[in-house]
Amino acid sequence: MSEAEVVVVGGGHNGLICAAYLARQGIDTLLIEARSSVGGCASTVDDLGARFNICHCEHNLVRAMPIIEELDLASYGLEYIETEASSVCAFHDKTEPWVIFSDTERTLSGLASSHPDQVEGYKRYLEDALPVARLALEIASTIPSPLNFTSTALKRKGEGLTRLLRWSRSSAMEILSRYFSDWHMIMPTISVGPTVWGLAPDTPGTGMAALGYATRHINRVGRPQGGSGSLTDSIRAAFEVAGGKVRCGARVKNILIQNGSINGVRLADGEIIKTRSVVAACDPKRVFVEWVGEAPRKAAKMVNKWRQFPVPEGYESKIDAVLNSLPEPTWGERIRSTHNGLDPLGQTTIISPSPQDLAEAHEMRPLGTVAANPTMLIDIPSVPDKTLMTTSEEHVLSLEVLFTPYSTPGGWDNSSEPRRWLDIWNSLMQSEGIDKIEKWRVMTPENYENEFMMHRGHTPSFGTSPLSTFFGRDKELTRYITSIDGLFLSGAATFPGAGIVGISGKNAAFVVLRKLRGRNPLRSHK
Repeated sequence: MSEAEVVVVGGGHNGLICAAYLARQGIDTLLIEARSSVGGCASTVDDLGARFNICHCEHNLVRAMPIIEELDLASYGLEYIETEASSVCAFHDKTEPWVIFSDTERTLSGLASSHPDQVEGYKRYLEDALPVARLALEIASTIPSPLNFTSTALKRKGEGLTRLLRWSRSSAMEILSRYFSDWHMIMPTISVGPTVWGLAPDTPGTGMAALGYATRHINRVGRPQGGSGSLTDSIRAAFEVAGGKVRCGARVKNILIQNGSINGVRLADGEIIKTRSVVAACDPKRVFVEWVGEAPRKAAKMVNKWRQFPVPEGYESKIDAVLNSLPEPTWGERIRSTHNGLDPLGQTTIISPSPQDLAEAHEMRPLGTVAANPTMLIDIPSVPDKTLMTTSEEHVLSLEVLFTPYSTPGGWDNSSEPRRWLDIWNSLMQSEGIDKIEKWRVMTPENYENEFMMHRGHTPSFGTSPLSTFFGRDKELTRYITSIDGLFLSGAATFPGAGIVGISGKNAAFVVLRKLRGRNPLRSHK
């Protein structure tokens, strides 16, 4: 039997960040992870003789948070590569692509060439969206409470607050349609917003996705050198230097509760870790359905609520491949000529369907089938980051595809779909791109379930309304505390949500510290 003051369950980036902040405040912290290594979906893994990011490799929001500086992650090997452009926006219909740069003038200059009738709309969009985006980022980096949120808004003299509240209740399509008359200007941010969230763009409450372009003008996109996992590797190093301990290959069986309070964690092999505080940086439904057992009386309502929620199914897949040489996209020469020689492969390319095709994808998803023209993200991360090249010639390809349902007729082992996605990718290349693929693998929702303990391949995502967050409703998600004394939550299901953000981990650490020591805001130790 072992013991720790705090046990953090889940070694994704939020769990690691939470553990690192706790350890740097002198808390005896143990992080346990079911997999053989930490990092979760932010990992970079070895396979096919190459290095692949488990999920998308671009980091934007985490770089707008104070975490990297406060944990001094540069001292532990974290170094970001900034691509020249943020994204190339291309389309299944092979119409004119356009490019998002961090620099607004460069973006507008490109639009003047590719979509001249949309330039004024983009200017109006930026005028309205930038103040909202700046306020939203500041709120996201704030410990949630009415006082803190109000203070943040007042510091900006309320700039953007009214529109933030209004947009948060609207749909992304409704907001973006006020500025753009061409769907080619709307769909790229739909593709990385509501579509990634699994929602239709006309769903009320998706309006904050309209800030997708604005945030890229505020904070420059970066990629950790060596792959996305360099972020989580550096956090682990910072945690261990501060005295924290990591145990991989340790799967939780259940949480021990005595008199309504946490008393320990039992692992699958029967070992018991004694602790009074557990931070579950994982799927809350798994925590309350599989780990809690009989709920204490005061926690029964909360636990029953979670047990009644249906288990959503995952819908994202990813193909990783080794290329013997670089392909030439059909839009390559247009990108170079319009943008002063910009490398068309040097950043992520968003392949967006038309609104009609996306509506079809939503209709087909419950049937377990994939649309003819699915939303895709194409990346060759070894172009901006040469350390990911397997040899002097070989590169790695990342192809993410939405929606690819967990439950598909005949099962994924017998599906021809992944090969069809490669054929779609090939059709977007000038020459036979498929001939450049030496070897490839596919990660489907089934793989994410089996390899990353994601129930039915689904990643939970915070979806509580801004007003609920302000008032602390669903406190386990908005305040990180549960009705079981000593049990805290962190991760993608808690405020501010999914993606590589990390502030949920820091916020949860603050709440735990306040409970344990009565301390107020976290100090950074270097």
